[in-house]
Amino acid sequence: MKPTLCLIAALALLAGCASAPAPVRTVAQPGAQVARSFVGVSMKTNALAYLLYVPKDYATESAKKFPLVLFLHGAGERGSELQKVAVHGPPKLVAQGREFPFILVSPQCPEGRVWDDEALMGLLARLETDLRVDTRHIYVTGLSMGGYGTWSLAVKHPGHFAAVAPVCGGGERIRTLLPAQREALKTLAVWAFHGGKDNVVPLAESERMVDAFKKAGVTDIQLTVYPDDGHDSWTHAYNEPTFYDWLLKHSR
Repeated sequence: MKPTLCLIAALALLAGCASAPAPVRTVAQPGAQVARSFVGVSMKTNALAYLLYVPKDYATESAKKFPLVLFLHGAGERGSELQKVAVHGPPKLVAQGREFPFILVSPQCPEGRVWDDEALMGLLARLETDLRVDTRHIYVTGLSMGGYGTWSLAVKHPGHFAAVAPVCGGGERIRTLLPAQREALKTLAVWAFHGGKDNVVPLAESERMVDAFKKAGVTDIQLTVYPDDGHDSWTHAYNEPTFYDWLLKHSR
C-alpha cells in the first residue's frame, strides 16, 4: 500500500475511535505512517493524536533499537485534522514516499493551544516503553510554533536529547543561566535555521537563543540563515542534504 493510502486509512480508523476514553496502544507498522493517540496526565493538553512512522527493518531487526525524531508542527497545523501534520517537514517527506532509518513521531497540538512540554515528555516516555527506542539517540525538531517548542524542550530537558533543530523559532533564554541546565546543555548539539526576511518570527529570535546557548557553554551549535527566505525557511531546512545525517551522528 502506498504511504499516502496508509495515512488515509489510519486517519479514518482514528476518527471512528475518537470517543474512546482509553489511549490507543502504540503499535508499529514498519514503513507506514499511521495515526495513533496518547492520553497523558497534563492539565494543559490531556490528549495528543500523532503520526507514527517506523523504518521498514523495524520488523526484521527484532533485536535492534532505533533512533527517534520528534517533529513539532507550526500554529497553522493545530486542531483535530491529523492529516494537517503532514503538510510540512519530515512527515510530509514520508507521505511522499521517503524512507528514514529512524522512528518519526509527529504529534498534533490542539486548537488554540501551544506546545505543552509535559505532554510531549509524557508521549516520549510512552514511546520509549512501547517501542524499541535507542534512548541515546533521541532528537527534536520543529518549525515556527514548533521551533519555539523545540527550544523549550532543549532548555528544560537538555539531558533527554542528543541534538535539537529549531526552525524559525525563539525561546526563553533565562533558563540557560541555571547551573543545572548549563551542565546538561554543554553536551547538547544544536542546528538552528531561519529566513533572513522572516516577518513573522524575526531572525533575531534565533540569534538570541544561539547566543544564549553559546554563553551557556554549548560548542556544537550553528545557525543557518537563508537570506532570501521569509517565514518558510523549513522547506530548505528539511531538505538540507546533510541534515538527517547530522542529527543521527549525535548521541547521549
